[in-house]
Amino acid sequence: MSIVIAICLIAVSGIGAQWLAWRWKIPAIVLMLVAGLALGPATGVLNPQMLLGDLLDPVISIAVAIILFEGGLTLNFRRLADAGPAVKRLVVFGGPLVWLLSTLAGHFVGGLSWISAAVFGGILIVTGPTVIIPLLRQASLKRRPAEILRWEAIVNDPIGALAAVLAFEVALVAYESMTIGATLFHLTAGIAMASIAGYVTARLLIIALHRGYVPEYLKVSVMIVFVLVTYALPNAYLHESGLLAVTIMGVVIGNSSLASLDEIRRFKENITIMLVSGVFILLAANIDLSTLLALGWRELLFVAMVLLVVRPLAVMLSLIGTDLPLNEKLIVGWIGPRGVVAVAIAGLFGARLVDLGVEDAAILPPLAFAIVAVTVVLHGFSLEPLSRRFGLRSTAIKGVLIVGATPFSLQLAESIKASGRPVLITDRNWSRLRSIRRHDIPTYYGEVLTEDAEMDIEINRFSTLLALTDNEDYNALVCANYGPEFGHHQVFQLAPSGDGRSRNNKSNEDNSAPDSLGGRYFAKQLSFGTAESRLREGWGIRRTNLSEDYDLEAYRADNPDALILGAYTENGDIRMMTADIALSADEDETLLALVPDSGDEERARRKAQRRQNQENGKKEDGEKEVSEKEVNEKREQQREYRT
Repeated sequence: MSIVIAICLIAVSGIGAQWLAWRWKIPAIVLMLVAGLALGPATGVLNPQMLLGDLLDPVISIAVAIILFEGGLTLNFRRLADAGPAVKRLVVFGGPLVWLLSTLAGHFVGGLSWISAAVFGGILIVTGPTVIIPLLRQASLKRRPAEILRWEAIVNDPIGALAAVLAFEVALVAYESMTIGATLFHLTAGIAMASIAGYVTARLLIIALHRGYVPEYLKVSVMIVFVLVTYALPNAYLHESGLLAVTIMGVVIGNSSLASLDEIRRFKENITIMLVSGVFILLAANIDLSTLLALGWRELLFVAMVLLVVRPLAVMLSLIGTDLPLNEKLIVGWIGPRGVVAVAIAGLFGARLVDLGVEDAAILPPLAFAIVAVTVVLHGFSLEPLSRRFGLRSTAIKGVLIVGATPFSLQLAESIKASGRPVLITDRNWSRLRSIRRHDIPTYYGEVLTEDAEMDIEINRFSTLLALTDNEDYNALVCANYGPEFGHHQVFQLAPSGDGRSRNNKSNEDNSAPDSLGGRYFAKQLSFGTAESRLREGWGIRRTNLSEDYDLEAYRADNPDALILGAYTENGDIRMMTADIALSADEDETLLALVPDSGDEERARRKAQRRQNQENGKKEDGEKEVSEKEVNEKREQQREYRT
């Protein structure tokens, strides 16, 4: 197989697994694991070692460095307000505890030598941001436990690598007659160099971007070059110290005030998704299935110890004295899947220990992959049901975030809340929110476009955003800002007041927002002025249950003037009506519609008339059946008479 075909196969398999996971609502890492094993050891279609040769390890190392840098960009200290003490304890106490307990379990249970057990114990500190972040995205875990798991995974990744480096340096002392003083100096100097390199390169890049030394179209490219340099230089002195450098670099940049930081984060996230998918396919395909199947009962018992004893015990001991409730401690103690970094580092140090003469180190790569496979599958499929069982899921059914406190948004929010779904109205004007709060509707006071709002609002509780203010350009800006968060198909805004022209039909004199900026027009191009005037005329928002006897066609017949806003099923999210897509409601859905109150009597009359027509139709059908029966009987009598 040519390299081009192989790369295409890896890309299709990785992204295809991500897409299927999204469609089937299962952890993506599980499907990537299956795809890699199917392409590699199961069928032999893909052989990464033969394909890339000596380039395989550097490619994986660089990919892991970029993944950790992107993870560092997401670590904002302001998000750490309520999760900070727990994260500090998990890093300061939890990491060493996992190392100690894993080393003891590896030696006494797994039968590894002390050197191999110490190196592997350091690797097991890593909980894998490449696995944790996709799991958190799908499970909708509440903010505090989610932030604890996210921070721990990203911060402990380089720490775990450095712990393995420390154990490896001890092996060098034992097997190559290096002095302890020289080893400690080498290790300390490497860590210091990596920390300084990460901080200095981050500050240089921030200054360059702030002062406009880098043009807009080169920002991401220059940043990636800085990441590669920051990883390579410390790594040349101390193996895997570059991971610490790029993580520090990412955290420093992520907590800066760069104007284009959001765009950089989104682009880097796209790159990371590609890298995670590709690297995991490569690692899974590179596993020797015979070596994996050769793992004995001691190794399998060690895997069970890591899963059921080491991680939970280390977390529970580390979190003693914190204000975390028991359910959050349990979920954090259970969820600790390992990912790309653990397998990559195990493969690297396993080979180097074998070169030093540590023979049992050859089992470290398949052992690491076994732990990755078991933790990915068990934790991936158990996170969502456990979070629901412990009451830590943000919400089972997602709701609607409404921007703009108006009489129309109040009625809409009341209808959404009555359906049992979460709703939140945000506004910059305190007095406008006063009437909303009187109706017991959750509110947020402040500018929704600021970083404070992103910190304070649990975005993962909502699947849809409606920008319903009287300012069209502001609505468009809100939709553009939150489009990447919700998905551009899930952000809606009111149409411009006036002639109701769509963006596609705007004249050159129209100064409204361009197509590429705003969201989709809400409810057949309903404008702010039209909504307000309808409410003044006595219209209101109502919910109507459809059924087999009363379908959408019957509803439209009874309510010809009604403006349907959306629909939802009992266990589903709300689907909003748009300007360009007609709503096709099912029989078991509930409609949200803006209807005239003055039409109650008329609607009742139409409904009664329709029922009367149905009854008359049934009666006529019955009479028709009777008459046909009589005719048939007469014909039969005539036939008998003739006979």
